[in-house]
Amino acid sequence: MYVGTLSFDLLLGDVHSLKEKRSVVRPIVAELQRKYAVSAAEVDHMDLHRRAVIGLAVVSGDATHLTDVLDRCERLVAGRPEVELLSVRRRFHGEDDD
Repeated sequence: MYVGTLSFDLLLGDVHSLKEKRSVVRPIVAELQRKYAVSAAEVDHMDLHRRAVIGLAVVSGDATHLTDVLDRCERLVAGRPEVELLSVRRRFHGEDDD
């Protein structure tokens, strides 16, 4: 079994309230979940209206498939024009980990 996680640190564009922030972040989370069957959520900077951290996790029996899904998720978020991707943190846990 392999587990992969990504966390995206995002700077949101023309957002002036937490309500506007939700209207940007929720569609990204929903698209990640729908397209790639990952668990995803906003996980940090909940009280800041121009910053967000989205975390996601994937479990797979195949390391190659897991890497492919993580790459696709990263490309999807990086390609969103309404956010600036400040950083991505990727973690990969395999059967050989202690």
